[in-house]
Amino acid sequence: MTDNTNPPGKPAKSGAGLEEARLRQQAIGVKLRHMFDEVVNEPVPDEFLDILRRADQRDAGKDGA
Repeated sequence: MTDNTNPPGKPAKSGAGLEEARLRQQAIGVKLRHMFDEVVNEPVPDEFLDILRRADQRDAGKDGA
């Protein structure tokens, strides 16, 4: 049986190498989740809220006309 996970010419990783890769991927995942949480929790800029309000008012005016 052939291992299709490695590119041609690259040797298969050892058990220790796989564990190191998993740990590295886990650390990257933790950092990405942390960064995403920071972005999600940032306040919405006032200028953007104004744009949304104007769009809502314009849509409400179209529905009432």
